[in-house]
Amino acid sequence: LVVDCPCSDQSSPSPSRLDSGALRTFHLFLTEGFQRKNPQTSSSNCYTRKKIVIMLKDIMEKQWIELKKLWLNKRQLLFQLLNLAMIVFSALMIWKGLMFLTKSESPVVVVLSGSMEPAFQRGDILFLDNSRNDMGVGDVVVFKIRDRDIPIVHRILKVHTKPDSNVFEMLTKGDNNRVDDRGLYAPGQLWLEREDILGRAVGTLRYVGMVTIALNDYPVLKYVLVGMMGLFVLTSKEG
Repeated sequence: LVVDCPCSDQSSPSPSRLDSGALRTFHLFLTEGFQRKNPQTSSSNCYTRKKIVIMLKDIMEKQWIELKKLWLNKRQLLFQLLNLAMIVFSALMIWKGLMFLTKSESPVVVVLSGSMEPAFQRGDILFLDNSRNDMGVGDVVVFKIRDRDIPIVHRILKVHTKPDSNVFEMLTKGDNNRVDDRGLYAPGQLWLEREDILGRAVGTLRYVGMVTIALNDYPVLKYVLVGMMGLFVLTSKEG
């Protein structure tokens, strides 16, 4: 799951795009090559690009040959399909296990933008825990807003307890934002309630989620990657 960190002083946050130049550079590298004034540098880049394209083509041809061999061996094909299904179900079981342990519907999320800098950067992976209710000022939480698809990760700025009950409400703010999040909440909403919280951040992995952001911004990459992973699993040989 990806989470947004919008700037609360903007009326309508723009959707996240991969502003890092790495993916654009890689795309340019594979399609057009780097345009440099130095002829030697341009020639070297073109040669490297051609080597990468040839290597990828060679890999795909070998995988296609292995797939055709596998198609002729129905027993081996069934065995490899069972391996693929086992990998998929294992991943689902791990995810469901994390949901059970953390009491969160999204125990792992990816930060999409920079409103929580310098605490969290764009592309960081956050691990959430929603099993405890004692959330206080300073905790970083992921919360959902009504009629908004992407959750938000911000820090709790204030905690308000209703005098006639034990119900507490929270006000959040991004570390890199100038004002609180009331401009981001649903119309008429001034506080977050406990059921709005998906979890509290208890751990992070720096920049690992940039791959997820790339797949989210460019859905074609997602299908290509999943297809290649499935192909490699089907054509892999047991030692």
